Amino acid sequence: MLPAGVDFGSIQFGAPRLLRLLVVPAGLLVLWVWQLARRRRDRRRYARGRTVPVRERISLAGGLFFWLCLIIATTLVIVALSQPRAAISLVRTAGIDLVVLQDGSASMRVRDVEGNRWRRSMQFLRTLAESVTWKDDRLAMAVFAKLAMPQIRLTKDPNTLFFFLDHLKDQPPLRLEDNNTWDTNIESGIYWGMRLIDKDEELHGKSKNAKAFVLVSDGQAWSGDVERSLQLAVARDFPVWVVGVGTLQGGDIPDVPPLEGSTQPTTIRATLDRDSLVAIGSRSGGAYYELGKGDDRTIANQIVDKTRRRAGSIGIEQRADELYWRFLAAAAGVICLGVLSLRERAELWTAAAGAAIILEIVASLTR
Repeated sequence: MLPAGVDFGSIQFGAPRLLRLLVVPAGLLVLWVWQLARRRRDRRRYARGRTVPVRERISLAGGLFFWLCLIIATTLVIVALSQPRAAISLVRTAGIDLVVLQDGSASMRVRDVEGNRWRRSMQFLRTLAESVTWKDDRLAMAVFAKLAMPQIRLTKDPNTLFFFLDHLKDQPPLRLEDNNTWDTNIESGIYWGMRLIDKDEELHGKSKNAKAFVLVSDGQAWSGDVERSLQLAVARDFPVWVVGVGTLQGGDIPDVPPLEGSTQPTTIRATLDRDSLVAIGSRSGGAYYELGKGDDRTIANQIVDKTRRRAGSIGIEQRADELYWRFLAAAAGVICLGVLSLRERAELWTAAAGAAIILEIVASLTR
């Protein structure tokens, strides 16, 4: 009836005066024991004075079993009305810090997935944001191409991230006319992700939250010394969960500016560099996922769950737990057990009346 972790010495009652009503079922129990003793005496007398060709079996309690169940249920309801509560000790686990590294390069405008790669990424990030608790969990975000641009520091406020997703869900913050857009410098993204964590530690001190990067990219035409940044991430125990967006068939980057001195449109095809992204995930202690190869919610939950397993304990949390509903549930179970032993119609009506009274008490407690 009582959950694990309950400190029995801490059990208190919100309405202890109602416990005085326990004298009623106590008196009924005394009367029930007296009736049981009489039944046993009559049972022995009946067995001596009656001769039958087969051995006759007479139940020990008979209809008295239902009345015992009713007395027990009444006791449980009185205890429930007294509003019992207890202190429960729970091991509290630290939260998680996810730093989203979002590719904003020119290839993210390719329309080989729903909308385009950028919009598909924003759709996944919204699902990821809905998968964290936002109580102890925090998210940060940086957009990168040739250079990285931190967008959101580590925060527990979901509105900050959702505001960014709502206002940049259609187009990346980098323009195609900028030279910096035509590159995928994953090293710079990971570097700035670490800078976001370091800055948070400078401002708020070292956090016990488990930390990880979520790299969302197509991996197309990436540059930089990724191996060096991965070694730094591994040294600090920051796995990189890589989420690939795009297809192996790829597509043309739309609205490409013509080359200098030319009036002819320029065509550049971009495909998903799956092999490179898989290597980044495996070398960093993380894993590789691909949008479209599984449900977004499943991918997001796996990233959150695997990161949360890396979090340690931050101590014991004490909280009060209301126990009245457990006693009411036990009372209902005892009544059902007693009803199974009934044979007389009058007893069934009595059981129905008792059940109606208990339901009314439950309804009054939940109003």
